[in-house]
Amino acid sequence: MKLIWLSDINGSMVDLAGGKGAGLGEMIKAGERVPDGFCLTVESHRSGEVPEQELIAAYERLGGGRVAVRSSATAEDLPEASFAGQQDTYLNVEGAGDLIDAVRRCWNSLYTERAVAYRAAAGIDDAAMAVVVQRMIDPAVAGVLFTANPITGCRTETVIDAAPGLGTAIVDGTVVPDHHVLGRGMPAVPNPGGCLDTDQLERLRAAGSRLQEHFGSPQDVEWAIDAEGTLWLLQSRPITTLFPQPPDTGDTRLYLEMGHMQGMLRPCTPMGFSLIKVGAAQWFGAVGAKVDPRDPMPRLVPIGGRLYVDLTDFMRNKSMRKQIATSLEIYGPGVQDAVARMIEDSRFAPRPGLPFRLGSVLRGTFRLLPSGIAGTASCLANPALARARAYRGTAEIKRLITPPDESATAAERLRWVAEDSHRAIMSPDMNGVVWPLAAGMISGMLPAALLKGVATNEELDAVLGGMPYNVTTDMDLKLWGLAVRAREHRELFSGTPPEELAARYFAGELPDIGMADFLDRYGMRAAAEIDVGVPHWDEDPAPLFGTIANYLRVDDPASAPDARFRAAAAKAERMIETLTRRARARRPVRGRLAVFFMRRSRQLTGLRELGKFAWLPAIQACRRQLLLAGAELADRGRLARADDIMFLTLDEARAAVRDGSDLLELVATRRAEHERELRRRTVPGALLSDGTDVAALAPPQEVVDGVLAGMSGAAGRATGRARVILDPAGARVEPGEILVAPTTDPGWTPLFMTAAGLVTETGSPVAHGPTVAREYGIPAVICVRDATTEIRTGQLITVDGTAGTVRVEPE
Repeated sequence: MKLIWLSDINGSMVDLAGGKGAGLGEMIKAGERVPDGFCLTVESHRSGEVPEQELIAAYERLGGGRVAVRSSATAEDLPEASFAGQQDTYLNVEGAGDLIDAVRRCWNSLYTERAVAYRAAAGIDDAAMAVVVQRMIDPAVAGVLFTANPITGCRTETVIDAAPGLGTAIVDGTVVPDHHVLGRGMPAVPNPGGCLDTDQLERLRAAGSRLQEHFGSPQDVEWAIDAEGTLWLLQSRPITTLFPQPPDTGDTRLYLEMGHMQGMLRPCTPMGFSLIKVGAAQWFGAVGAKVDPRDPMPRLVPIGGRLYVDLTDFMRNKSMRKQIATSLEIYGPGVQDAVARMIEDSRFAPRPGLPFRLGSVLRGTFRLLPSGIAGTASCLANPALARARAYRGTAEIKRLITPPDESATAAERLRWVAEDSHRAIMSPDMNGVVWPLAAGMISGMLPAALLKGVATNEELDAVLGGMPYNVTTDMDLKLWGLAVRAREHRELFSGTPPEELAARYFAGELPDIGMADFLDRYGMRAAAEIDVGVPHWDEDPAPLFGTIANYLRVDDPASAPDARFRAAAAKAERMIETLTRRARARRPVRGRLAVFFMRRSRQLTGLRELGKFAWLPAIQACRRQLLLAGAELADRGRLARADDIMFLTLDEARAAVRDGSDLLELVATRRAEHERELRRRTVPGALLSDGTDVAALAPPQEVVDGVLAGMSGAAGRATGRARVILDPAGARVEPGEILVAPTTDPGWTPLFMTAAGLVTETGSPVAHGPTVAREYGIPAVICVRDATTEIRTGQLITVDGTAGTVRVEPE
């Protein structure tokens, strides 16, 4: 079928009529007023020839005259990609010759550079083009309406923009529109001198509500009102930029995103989220807390695959609400300001009651406090013994993880994951690992308070440089050692794609540079490593080979990572001596305490990464068992492939083994949602239950003289070319470049070894990225809003980690 009338199309016919054509046909089916027209189908485009006679006959049947000729690609106006403005539309086309020419130009617009780049960014491999031809409307006023606020995400607001005549000026951004934001239940009030009156605003709002209800999601609608006052609907497509809305609880809630504390903004798989709760349930049980075994952490909520915590009950507690904003300083100024703004909101006014079970808190406190005080004091008294205890505990945790053998069934594997996998790690003190970590964190933080007014932040950061006993730093330096061994095979490791090197490694075809020993100790690591659904380095070492190739570019011995680390450590020791003399002279008692804790920090603070490192073997073992169970379900036809199990919860997987449920459709839907969320560039730090990104309510950040403001992550100053990276896999940072990223976790830190500085959009001073940056002695600025879009690769920038600013230098 090469031509079809819009009235014969429905929403399921995207592959024939393209996204726009399918949407228009569905609107007609829903009873909306849409200009009459037809669609030249995808079959015509694929044939390569315009069916001129059929096209002209349909044009004449439409009445001839002026028409709109509109692209309708199969990848257009879809839930995951709008393709707004990426293909061409031609208005006021008249006559058979011009119509045929406009159709050909629409076809050609599928292959423009911008359309090809958009499809690549949206993860769409291919598309075909249909063309919609409609009777031209002569609008007195036209525009767009959004049934949710596209800027803030608020689902209870309708946004309408209007301008006289054709609405193209609004879409093109060449006119200041008559702008309205209509709150749910609020009367529509026209703007003085505006294009729209009250009746028109209400009709538009009602049309938007009908379309949203019909299509099942917030809509971006193009409309026109003619000289007779008739409202025509020209297009309706999903608003593709909205962050997913939190679950409906019937109440206004505030959610705080937790992943950026771990440097993780990518979505977590359903199984990954499920396993986090499994571990939490076992720890709560170990400390005597009473929790619902079905959901031991009800305040931890997956939204868009990210880890959000429901802060509402704490906000509404009279005694806690005043301290909340202050306590969130480590989340960065954006989140802190957003929460402070919501405290003043009447929806979060104080209510009676505690936000937790008092009995559970008291039981946990009584169980942990005595051992915590004794354990921390013991570690401070004898740090060498504390480190030895922490390392023994880590080794013992790994030893105690004993998964089922090869003969186990899928049911037995899943039972082990759910009930036994985390027993070793989730004891009250994590097998003795917790108290050395606590002592190290205390030692790292107290000097700042004791030396306030005596030492600058930059000096205190220097004390933390080149910190020994950090498993992440040790890992990065060992990876550098592999690169040193790879130098005699430089051409091979520098010139071969990382994916090919990984395949050759597994085939036993690479020279031995020590990768097997490295993976034996660190193969459980990766970017987003706390998600059991993510392949780790033991499965996919390609990122490691990419990093080795990056390290092979380092020619200056002084820029070598091990040399930089030693230099940072030497600087730290010199700074401690300097501060010791200054502090004892100015504040004898507090100075001596500060010196004690600075010395202890050099022996204990590096252990801060050990807790997560001790947890990773359990995650690695669970992943292996889950993939084996997934393979069994795939053999039964319940899943398409083994790793589909990562898009189920643990309860769903166990139920599938018991009752044989067909999960193919559910998994396909969740996998598509996950892949769509992987492409999302920004994630709200604070989110209301109506979908509002609270930070978006703040005034836009002013860029003064090319300076972007953020938050200090690691002191120091560096100037270099920016390298904007969204995913560490296969990425490289040339020596002296400044890494600009959305966030960072331990999987990113090998890139730090050649970077001159670090800039991130999110983070916390105590998160992995800034901590490791301080230890390498490189400046870091975190919480720089839209850094990966405001800064481009190759730009010369100056990072001032002390001031918390990034300057784009003029050239």
